[in-house]
Amino acid sequence: MRKSLATLMIAFMPFAVSAATPKTAVLDVQNMTCSLCPVTVKKSLEHVPGVSQARVDFEKKTATVRFDPDKTTAAALIKATTDAGYPSTEHK
Repeated sequence: MRKSLATLMIAFMPFAVSAATPKTAVLDVQNMTCSLCPVTVKKSLEHVPGVSQARVDFEKKTATVRFDPDKTTAAALIKATTDAGYPSTEHK
């Protein structure tokens, strides 16, 4: 049993090492005019493969997104919000 477990752990080690460090992008989001807009923006971001967390701040008109850079990019996040009707740009 121990040998099987050790073999399994060794077999999966390369996958753990190759996992990218998550990145965070802050987007300035346009057209958010009501309290339901952030819900739509958040859902559009959460549907992007590789996104692990999306927080939208209605007051600041921003979205903070944590994502796997091996699976997506800031450009894909911007496209997702824009396609949902909320054009955005990466916060500088």
